[in-house]
Amino acid sequence: MEATTMLLLFALLAGQRGCTCTASVATGEGGFSVDFIHRDSARSPFRHPALSPHARALAAARRSLQGEVLGRSYSGASPAAAPVSAADGGVESKIITRSFEYLMYVNVGTPPTQLLAIADTGSDLVWVNCSSNGGGGGGDGPADADAGGNVVFQPSRSSTYSQVSCQSNACQALSQASCDADSECQYQYSYGDGSRTIGVLSTETFSFVDGGGKGQVRVPRVNFGCSTDSAGTFRSDGLVGLGAGPVSLVSQLGAATHIGRRFSYCLIPSYDANSSSTLNFGSRAVVSEPGAASTPLVPSDVDSYYTVALESVAVDGQEVATHDSRIIVDSGTTLTFLDPGLLEPLVTELERRIKLQRVQPPEQLLQLCYDVQGKSQTEDFGIPDVTLRFSGGAAVTLRPENTFSLLQEGTLCLVLVPVSESQPVSILGNIAQQNFHVGYDLDARTVTFAAADCTRSSASS
Repeated sequence: MEATTMLLLFALLAGQRGCTCTASVATGEGGFSVDFIHRDSARSPFRHPALSPHARALAAARRSLQGEVLGRSYSGASPAAAPVSAADGGVESKIITRSFEYLMYVNVGTPPTQLLAIADTGSDLVWVNCSSNGGGGGGDGPADADAGGNVVFQPSRSSTYSQVSCQSNACQALSQASCDADSECQYQYSYGDGSRTIGVLSTETFSFVDGGGKGQVRVPRVNFGCSTDSAGTFRSDGLVGLGAGPVSLVSQLGAATHIGRRFSYCLIPSYDANSSSTLNFGSRAVVSEPGAASTPLVPSDVDSYYTVALESVAVDGQEVATHDSRIIVDSGTTLTFLDPGLLEPLVTELERRIKLQRVQPPEQLLQLCYDVQGKSQTEDFGIPDVTLRFSGGAAVTLRPENTFSLLQEGTLCLVLVPVSESQPVSILGNIAQQNFHVGYDLDARTVTFAAADCTRSSASS
């Protein structure tokens, strides 16, 4: 009961401090929306039913801090994701990875096969399992043992399936992918933690159930990997790359349709486990809520990443640090990683302002935690807003629920952490993005943020 009370308290504070507007999307033709399912939501097969909400939050923080592999993959990446020859003749594209956080349903082929895929804003390739060895690489707990990787797409049963030649632009975009005897494009696509998928680059009709009530949206000739073997921790029926590179779903939708290369999402708070967030494409991805702020994309070390320039941070409107820093906006990372030049003065100011009792962090994972045991539902924790100021004049104000999280009963912790030698790149994680409508526009080369009530938006879509 106490755990439930604390979650309700933090939810109440979120509602009091947050914007009361809903995340609006344009209606009519030119766009569609799908469910964006968090791995810990009631709709996810990866949810651990025995874990408390606090334990799930702690597990998510733990996944983010498995940073040694993540850091190596970031620091070793090149602007073109340079290939490394694989022992079996494939091509390895060094793209970052981390434990996935969001999923989406896709329907592949004619007639369609429905698959539950990882949705990844940090990589490009779209791929699905085409054999029993094509996906599902193990799990991180009891509930994962039989979840994911169970549905196999059978190309022979689809009338719209075809393979891609080595001379195609899509094959060339995978950096020297190998050719078989029939000049078909064989690929190996590897991620920073050693996970990989191997298969045949193909085309197929993809269809999406439109959450806006418009039925199904069919997109023909989507380039995708028909995975015949994989290794690692995918635990899904495939992966949808939503990155900024040429073979991502976003880029392909822009090339094949009139909806443009843009998408958005509105992430519901993690304590709302019974709802799904919304992922929008095309006209529905326009972020037009009051106070929407856009910042330009800047050159990135890897084509897939959505990188922007963070210039300063402020607490309750008072600037506490100025330091130019490139930061990746990513839905697949839970925590937010900041340059110490920005984070250290921010933590000092938060410590000065917050009057709660300090406690040791769970598992020594985070640096700043407070005791909120027994606080009443009407008592404000006294946590100030934090504003991130980006290039182009964009200012994004994070509410307490974006910067602190209950990681165990009665323990509230700052979920902003420093970059380090093992994780040297700044990342704006998904807790910081909750209750924001976040839009990515590759045509305009911008990322746009607007405060929103994402639960109401999801319910009305």
